[in-house]
Amino acid sequence: MALFVGITMAQGVRGTRDFYPEDMRLRNWLFDNFDNAALLHGFQEYDAPVLEHEELYTRKQGEEITQQLYNFQDKGDRKVALRPEMTPSLARMVMSRAGALPMPIKWYSIPQCWRYERTQRGRGREHYQWNVDIWGTDEISADAELISVLVTFFRGVGLTEEDLVIKMSSRKVLEEVLGSLGIQGDTFAKTCIIVDKMDKLPVDVVSEQLSDLGLEERAVQTIQDTLVIKDMSSLEKILGKDSEAVNELTSLFSALDAYGISEWIEFDASIVRGLAYYTGPVFEAHDRAGELRAICGGGRYDKLLSTLGGKDLPATGFGFGDMVIMELLAEKGLVPELFSGIDDVVISLSPELRNAAMSVASSLRETGRSVDLVLEDKRLKWAFKHAERSGAERLVMVMPEEWKDGKVKIKDLETGEEEEVSIESL
Repeated sequence: MALFVGITMAQGVRGTRDFYPEDMRLRNWLFDNFDNAALLHGFQEYDAPVLEHEELYTRKQGEEITQQLYNFQDKGDRKVALRPEMTPSLARMVMSRAGALPMPIKWYSIPQCWRYERTQRGRGREHYQWNVDIWGTDEISADAELISVLVTFFRGVGLTEEDLVIKMSSRKVLEEVLGSLGIQGDTFAKTCIIVDKMDKLPVDVVSEQLSDLGLEERAVQTIQDTLVIKDMSSLEKILGKDSEAVNELTSLFSALDAYGISEWIEFDASIVRGLAYYTGPVFEAHDRAGELRAICGGGRYDKLLSTLGGKDLPATGFGFGDMVIMELLAEKGLVPELFSGIDDVVISLSPELRNAAMSVASSLRETGRSVDLVLEDKRLKWAFKHAERSGAERLVMVMPEEWKDGKVKIKDLETGEEEEVSIESL
């Protein structure tokens, strides 16, 4: 029984992750690249509480979302939940200062999110999600700017257009097709949710689910015929030159060409995004091999605030999880080998010189160097291995004879060269 308890307590909660120092270095590296891409485009960082009112999510997505929430009643009997995504919190923050924020706003965040769902490759129950959003403009240039942020990040971590593709469409494509069939409102929203699963479910299952919504066979076939379109010319033939969806996407692709990133982009009518609040261009980034989940996804959501009781404001943004991208980088051999960042390892080679080593470490730290002081009596061989393992630049040895002369011995671990240095010149 004692063994069982010990094993259980050594394991984290299912779907969560521990970040050991080497994992933290990689996480920080990834986040630094997120930061850099956003900051290069003039975005400002924000944050919000991990704990929100449950209603913030049920108002947007319905009561069924509670099955995926880490939700509970607090000690004041208020229904609260750990955030499953950041967009509702952002919407709340914008609403709370309605009219006071200078528009457009360009904000980003890297929050930890929680969602109770089946764990699988590239998806846990907690993850970090890079969120980048623009509020307050309905110009298509805002949507293009977001794609530029994405490509800047991908290039920054060593990925190319041969590694992945950003697939784009518009919710207006399906809206116009279904509108011509008399399908609108709640039925349209439910259709989008089903269609969003087309790459995960057999065609006959999708057809059955669409039929269950009350769609006639002709409508189901029309939807399926539309969603296989992969080029704009074919889309134009179906919707016509006066189509709002066609004109919007044409303008967007022209803007992306101006950014010089059109080789990263493909039109794909099957990209609809399942969330009901999307209103215009939508996109997802996928690995070219098609072996992984979507790396990120987003789009325009101009009508979100009204679902939360506010006045609508044009907005567009994306969410980018931290798990799938690391899998792709690992497959491409692009995960860097990161060391601790320690400059010096300081060791005393005599118990009597322990305080002297402390003094040397303090002097080095005052100059801005990162110092790992060996706190126990260790042999020099151990110190060498420890310094190399940590990626330190130098091993600083406080030795009896040298200390008498007011010096320490320093070994450059990259070149292998050794020299004696006076204490005053450290």
